[in-house]
Order: sequence, then C-alpha cells, then structure tokens
Amino acid sequence: MSYRELARATRSVVFPIGFFARLPYAMTPLGTLLLLQHATGSYAFAGAAAAAQSLAIGMGGVIVGRLADRTSIRRLGVFMAVANAVALAGLLVATFADRPTLFGAAVLVGATQPQVGPLIRVHWSYLARSRSEQPGLVTTALSYEAAADEASFIAGPAVVGLLAAVWAPVPAGAPLTACIVLLLAAAVPLAMLYTTAPERAPSRSVAVPLPRAGLAAMCAAMAIMGAIFGTVQVGVTAHATAADNPSAGGLLYAALGAGSAIAGIAYAWIPSRVALRTRCRLFALGLLIAMILLSDGGARLPLAAVVLVAGTAIAPYMITIYAITERLAPTRVAITMTIVCAAGPVGTAAGQSLAGLLVEQSGHRAPLMLPPLLAGAALVLAMTNRTMSADHHSCPDDAVGPKTDQIVSRG
Repeated sequence: MSYRELARATRSVVFPIGFFARLPYAMTPLGTLLLLQHATGSYAFAGAAAAAQSLAIGMGGVIVGRLADRTSIRRLGVFMAVANAVALAGLLVATFADRPTLFGAAVLVGATQPQVGPLIRVHWSYLARSRSEQPGLVTTALSYEAAADEASFIAGPAVVGLLAAVWAPVPAGAPLTACIVLLLAAAVPLAMLYTTAPERAPSRSVAVPLPRAGLAAMCAAMAIMGAIFGTVQVGVTAHATAADNPSAGGLLYAALGAGSAIAGIAYAWIPSRVALRTRCRLFALGLLIAMILLSDGGARLPLAAVVLVAGTAIAPYMITIYAITERLAPTRVAITMTIVCAAGPVGTAAGQSLAGLLVEQSGHRAPLMLPPLLAGAALVLAMTNRTMSADHHSCPDDAVGPKTDQIVSRG
C-alpha cells in the first residue's frame, strides 16, 4: 500500500492532529528537567525526578494497556489526555511547594501520559481488520508512525528550547504550558477519531490469554532500543560538552532521529514477501553494525554524519517489533501494544543512568561503547527467540482475518 492510499484509508485530519498530539510526549521530559532545575537550582534533583517520571510513563503504559483491553480506546484516549493536562498544570503549581510535592507531581505527569503512539497504532490495527481488501495497510501505517515519532523527537526538543526563553508565570514554564495546550487541542480530538475495536465472535467472548513468552521477548527488544536511545542521548551530549559546544548535543541527537525517520518512511517499500522473521534478523544485524560505527565517537569520522547513518538502522528494527507485537494476540492488540511500548521509557531511564555513571568515571567517549553491546543483545534475541523467528509470523501483515484462529491458538 502506498502512502497516498494510506491517507485515503482514514480521515486525513488524523495525520496533522496525530503529529501535534504526540509532541507533548517528546517535550515533557526536557520541559520537566528545565522547570525543576529552575525551581530548585539542583540538577541532581531535576535529573532524579525526570528519571522517576520516565519509569512512571512505563508503568502507566501497562495500566493504560489493560484498560484499553476492557474499554473504548476513544474514551480512554480522551480521559488520559485531559488527566495529563491537569497533571502538568499541577506540576507548574507545585514549583511553589516543597521538593517532595514537586517530585510527586513530576511522577504523576509521567503516570498520566496519554500514550498517543501505542493507541494510534491500535487504531491502525483495528482499521486493518475492518478493511481486509486493503493489504499492506498495517505495514505502511507502522512505517508512517515510526517516521512521525522520530519527527516529533526532532521537533519537540527544538520547541522546548525556543519556548524556554519565553516568560511565564513560573520560570521555564512555557514548554509545559504549551504541552497542556497541545493535549487539549490535539490529543483529545485525535482520540475521538480512533477506530473502535472490531466485533468479536460469540466464541471469543472470553478474553484470550496473553502470550507471556512472546510479550516478554517484545518488551526486552523494546527495552534494548530504549537503552540505546538513553545511552546515545547522554553520549552525544557529553561529547558536545567536551568540545565546548553544549548546544550541539541536541542537534546531534536530532540527527539520529532524522536518519531514523528517513528509514521509517522507506520501510513501507520493502516487498511483502520478505518475512518478518527475516526482517527482524537483518535489521538487528544492521543495528549492530550501525552502533559499532557510532562507537567511533567522532574519532575518525564526523560524529554528526555517523549519528545520521546510525539512525537509519533504528526505525526498521522498531517497526518490525511493532509488527510482530500486533500479531501476538490479535483480539487483545491494545494491551500488547501498550505494554511493549511502555518498555521503551524504562530502558531509556536505565540507559541514561548507566551512561551518566560512565561519563563521570571514564570520560565522554565511554557511553558510546554501550550501544554496540545492546545491539548485540538485540541480535541474539532476534536469532534465538521463537516469537521473533517463528514461521507463523511470516504471513503478509494484514492477513489477520483468516489467520486469526491459528495465531490465537498459539498464544
């Protein structure tokens, strides 16, 4: 399916609103860090609160997944967007309170993240099942969503940087104020456009048990990717600081997102005959090669160019993980997708913490030694895990109709 056909498969407003709706997810961590540092004057406190917020995002994602499995994702999307807007307003107010209150408010913001990325992928999965005459819809949609995610992580930090200098009632409060506006003006309307879950046959009225082994493998894969993001983020920031150009850190990390966005768009053009197990192994290998290249750390090659090239290996691997996850339990795709996505922030928090320790103990190049090790673990997982290499995952990605009973029975 082409991107033009994808645009015709749903309301065209989904695309611009969907992009703006996911910006708060990209803006909140950095916005929180800036706000808390300005409010307390402590980078240590701000960093600890931001890490706790990332963990809360992961835990909140699991809860959202379970709720989405039992209720309408439209209703849930609206509720979470409004709750997150309220939590952000509470965080702004909490800057006038003591540190424990401020810390708790930051965690609450993470716990109420509306999970736009996972839920909009559920929307595409539901839509694909109602339009079996449009093969390739899920692959093209997941490719687009990966590119949109990366674009948001390029634009989000840039917007925070621009707004951080704007006066607000609370110092450095403009970025989070903008997040509140985006949540109410974009995330809430987007949730109203989500496709509802397809009707289940009477014989499936009992919830299908989740495939725990497969879900654990996908969570591990996503946590590895999150850890790669965290270590690269710290690594390029430390490299830029060591070069007496701290502001370049954000641009270097944006280059990673740019490379990933380009590769994400191109993923849709891979022939459907290429099985998911083959894609998973090849892209895991590509990720390892890219991270080895990145570990050069600008010693022999320009770091910006290395980061850009390395980014092209990220989206294809992640899209394949999402595609496999979408098939784990077709009748419970909401919970599987949100649980797997929730593993990402947990991995990011762990990667950031470990990379930070390495910078202090071994210098600014040390964090970039971690991504190859993590990518190696991803390759081992892809080669050895049954869920990521089983034959039943190699069918065309939208053939969920006639294959559903087979896939569910394997769960």
